[in-house]
This record gives sequence, C-alpha cells and structure tokens, in this order.
Amino acid sequence: MPELPEVETTVRGLARVLEGERIARVAVNRPDLRRPFPPDLVQVLTGARVTALGRRAKYGLIDTDRAMTMVFHLGMSGRWRIDPDEDEKHDHLVIETESGNRLALNDARRFGSVDLVETARLAAWPQFAAMGPEPLGDDFTPGSLKAALAGRVAPIKQMLLDQRVVAGLGNIYVCEALHRSGIRPDKAAGRISRQALGRLVPAIKQVLTESIAAGGSTIRDYAQPSGELGYFAASWAVYGREGDGCACGGVIERIAQGGRSTFWCRKCQK
Repeated sequence: MPELPEVETTVRGLARVLEGERIARVAVNRPDLRRPFPPDLVQVLTGARVTALGRRAKYGLIDTDRAMTMVFHLGMSGRWRIDPDEDEKHDHLVIETESGNRLALNDARRFGSVDLVETARLAAWPQFAAMGPEPLGDDFTPGSLKAALAGRVAPIKQMLLDQRVVAGLGNIYVCEALHRSGIRPDKAAGRISRQALGRLVPAIKQVLTESIAAGGSTIRDYAQPSGELGYFAASWAVYGREGDGCACGGVIERIAQGGRSTFWCRKCQK
C-alpha cells in the first residue's frame, strides 16, 4: 500500500503539471472505487483552476478556485499517470488541462477513493478530524509523542500505526524507524522513555525524508506519476529482510502484530 512518502512523491509529481492550470475535461470511467465517485465531481472540476496541491497523512489534496478540494487516496494499488502513451483498463478517472496535459488515476484493485470536500472544512472532514500531527511537521516532537502514549500498554509498533497518535505512518516506515532508534516493536508504548522517544521522532522524520528523496518504495504496483519507480526499498535495513544479517551482527526476525508483519533485530532493538 502506498504510504506517506509515496503519496508525497505523487503530489509533487502532479503539482509540476497541474498547479495553476485550468481543468478542461474530466472523465469518470466507472461509478466507483472503494466507494462511489462524488456525483458532482465532473461538474465541479470542469473549468476549475487548480490553486494548490498538498497532502494530509496518506491522502492527496487538489485545491481549486471553487472553494472545493478533491481528496484522493491511492488504496492498495492506486497511482497517477501523467500523459500516458495509451489508455489502460484501470484508468478510472482522467483529467485534462487547458495546457494539454492528461492525468489518469489508475487503480487495479479499486481500494482507493476520491472525495470532494469544502476547502475551508477540510480539518473537520470526518477522515481528518481525529488525526494526530503530521510526522514531518513541527508539532510532532518527543514531548507530544510522550503525551500521546502516556499510560498506553499497547505495543509501540501498533500505536505508531494509529492515525490518532500520528498521521500517515505505515508499516514499512515504522519498522525502519524503530530499528534506527533501537526500540523493540513489541514494547509497551507508555513505558518508552523520553530519551528513547528523543531518538524515535528524529528517526521517523529521517526515514520519511530519505524515502521521499528516493521517490518512495516500489513493492508491486506503485510508480511515480512520471512512471519512474520508487527506489527507497534498496535502503531498507529490516523490512522484508527476515533471516538476513543486521548491521549490528544480529539476525532480522519477523513477527506478526495486528495482522501485519513486523521486521526487527532482537540484538540492537531493546
């Protein structure tokens, strides 16, 4: 599933050809993805000018001059294609600009979504209202994380995936950040010291920043809007590496937590 770095990379790629442009044509090629497309999507977007692009957690945001924002989620297999050479079966939403660029939202598994939300009410939109701080923002600090985890007995891995604690983190980058900060994934979240959180928060920011610079991580379907793959998978220290040697001399293990695989090193993560 595309995580925060993949969505951020997607938004930046779209911004190069979409920001400031007027939308000339919108085509919806099926009635739904994970849920139905907004019934007024074509009407609202056609003729609208794109004023800004952004991201909240794992959602991409396309603001328009009609005080409406198109919010998209890539689901399991979604990706945007810019000026594709030919149409594909799973190009479910196509946007064309007055400048002649063509953008296709491709989603083979259809776990993604597209919504229209009043721009002024984005923060109150149900999917965003209860979200925690952005992990790359100034509000995400060791102190704020310590407060959010106070008294929690659930494992730190599970708490970092809770969008109410911090918005946008996914399985890959939590595994990598916990490894970098030397924290075992099954430790009770409320028992982690301020000192350890002082290592964890910078590690989260660092691993996300590095992945964005590498275009994200391609596992199966993900590609940048340009068609390039994401290359951060080559830098994974633990994720997907069960049985491999760790840099500390230990061996990378895999355990199941909340139905997801966690990769970690027993020797250097305490």
